[in-house]
Amino acid sequence: MINRRHWVKFAAAAVSVAFLGTAALPAMAAEKVTIFAAASLKNALDSANAAWAKESGKEATASYAASSALAKQIEGGAPADVFISADLDWMDYVAKKDLIKADTRSNLLGNRIVLVAAKDKAKPVDIKQDFDLAGLLGDGKLAMGEVKSVPAGKYGKAALEKLGVWSSVESKVAGAESVRAALALVSRGEAPYGIVYQTDVTADPGVAIVGTFPAESHAPIIYPIAILAESKNPDAAGYLEFLKSEKAAHFFTEQGFTVLK
Repeated sequence: MINRRHWVKFAAAAVSVAFLGTAALPAMAAEKVTIFAAASLKNALDSANAAWAKESGKEATASYAASSALAKQIEGGAPADVFISADLDWMDYVAKKDLIKADTRSNLLGNRIVLVAAKDKAKPVDIKQDFDLAGLLGDGKLAMGEVKSVPAGKYGKAALEKLGVWSSVESKVAGAESVRAALALVSRGEAPYGIVYQTDVTADPGVAIVGTFPAESHAPIIYPIAILAESKNPDAAGYLEFLKSEKAAHFFTEQGFTVLK
């Protein structure tokens, strides 16, 4: 009988420990906020994510690629909570397929496109109507994002068409899978010039801006943000508000972005 009482007490204690352990699991297994973000955001967003983690005690993890690739992954069911595109078109693409929570969408940032060269060979270029970009390239390539899909490539092509020089350089374009890949081609010396976002240049000390494309030569560069329709993460809304707050603004402006209100 004594042994039976001891066994009952032991079993009750074990159940109590198990219950307490189970009750503690949600806090221990807090889900990360997963962000799909345009490649050009990497430096600024990594810093903002670290600040949010420090302030909230929660974690955000970002996957970076061309907006086109990320939109296709979202369409294919890839799990994520937040999407930040480098243009309106790819956000519109996922929105039309009901893949975002429409009421969470807003325009977060603005940017510029620039012409870059290897830092040790950089000389100013006057980017204007009919400027001789083909002559500057010579036998070399013009690095830029894929002009049919990567936002930076689309903006770059539009600007070159507006300035009347696209037909002279079209055959010289080295299309890259993302704007950061285009930047790397210039940094490694595989292309004498490239078209990237102004903000990308801070990520690579091997390149320098040699000219800035006139704002009127292309559509406004806007980075929209939204929570994805399939997200069940309760922290996604708080993360979104943090990125849109004054606390996060300087992480973007330090990299050359314009914060849109």
